[in-house]
Amino acid sequence: MHISLPSPLLRVSVLGSLLLACGITLAQTPDPDGRMTPAQRSAAGIGAPVAPLPAAATLTPAAQKARIAAWRAEIRHQLFVPAKLPALEPHTWSTFSPTPGVIADRVTYNTADGMIVPAIVYRPDPKRLKPRQKLPGLVIVNGHGSDKFGWYAFYSGMLFARMGAVVVTYDMIGEGERSVVKESHTGEHDAWVSPPAGLARTDWGQRLAGLMQVDAMQAVSYLLAQPEVDASRIGVAGYSMGGFVSGITGAIDTRIHAVLLSGGGVYDGPGGYFDANPLPCQMPPYKSLLPLGDRGGVLYALNAERGPMLVMNGSHDTVMDMPHHPPEWFAEMHDRTLALVGPVSPAAKNLFTTVLYPGISHRTSWVDRKGVVWLDQQLHFPLTTPERIANEPTTHIGDWIKANGVYLAKSYAAEDREAGLDALGIGLPGIQREDLMVLPDADWQRMKDRLTYAGWAEKTKAAEAEAVVKK
Repeated sequence: MHISLPSPLLRVSVLGSLLLACGITLAQTPDPDGRMTPAQRSAAGIGAPVAPLPAAATLTPAAQKARIAAWRAEIRHQLFVPAKLPALEPHTWSTFSPTPGVIADRVTYNTADGMIVPAIVYRPDPKRLKPRQKLPGLVIVNGHGSDKFGWYAFYSGMLFARMGAVVVTYDMIGEGERSVVKESHTGEHDAWVSPPAGLARTDWGQRLAGLMQVDAMQAVSYLLAQPEVDASRIGVAGYSMGGFVSGITGAIDTRIHAVLLSGGGVYDGPGGYFDANPLPCQMPPYKSLLPLGDRGGVLYALNAERGPMLVMNGSHDTVMDMPHHPPEWFAEMHDRTLALVGPVSPAAKNLFTTVLYPGISHRTSWVDRKGVVWLDQQLHFPLTTPERIANEPTTHIGDWIKANGVYLAKSYAAEDREAGLDALGIGLPGIQREDLMVLPDADWQRMKDRLTYAGWAEKTKAAEAEAVVKK
């Protein structure tokens, strides 16, 4: 998760460590919004055990179908995801070609709360396609602080468009063109906002997470609106915070066929990883799903009901606390999920599978050979073959970053992190930041209240105030 500056909570953590080293302890006042102290977070582990939900085998088919629908409705309700998505109203501002054989469209589309998402959509040059050829679609959901300007967003866009996919990359709220300063790694949405009295202490984060859900779901809507895209071959790949988002999106949006999480999937028990997370985009929404009971089991079960899922992690990923989520934890989660969907159900064939890289930390593994092979198996890229993918030369990302002057945060420029990836493909360029800007500045200035986190925050404060009055 990319955070450009230490948050106040992290600074408190450092101070607390220094005081403890000196033998000094401070009385802890419970946080009114339910946030954990640094000491509590470090001891969170996988959280408390959860009571098993009734197995699918004990329910009638009608009751199981109703339970699945109720789970999805509860998630959408808790995260303020509307039953009907907003009108998409896509607009293409301009087009360019970042590399031979690939076209990139600068587009915007509508999302929740009257906001607008700027995106770069990569697609194969029509000259490379057969008449009326159908293509798969892929949505890239970035990790913390990153956006469509991030290296893995535009690398993925070019890589998979060259293989024949239409790829949507977009700015997360508060980053890129959705930041008041139009920069990346701003962490704008990380600011903690306490809801007004009378609302759940998680309300702001629930609304923030809901916006992120609709951002991703509207990217799917954009793909489905393209006549060349095959509606049965839609995939979503999410990294880190984007993995948290994508795992929930896959649970509630049945239009998606395949979901890949890289650096994620640790949907554990009460007081565990996500409940202990100090960020408003993760702890509040995950806590709001407590009415589901076994949140992890339900999320994985709903994904299985939708389609295939791959979860890729490094054994030494401390960002996702993988030491507390070893293969045995995922195996136990797999068993719980199987019971929830039923061992003879069609969903049982879609139960999530995992890849664990020994000695590796936090990275976007869908660009490596294992990730591309799995995506091709699900989406069937039309301009390549399994044999070509198996023998495709690779680019060492650390070397590529340096050679192309591409930005990579220092903490991720390590061999066990993103810099150590051997990504499929060679010869892909670094794309200049100005080329990835969607809106001309005059239009951005005119529309910024519908683009930026600051604009969304004003709308959301008004919505919360109205909710208090209605109570």
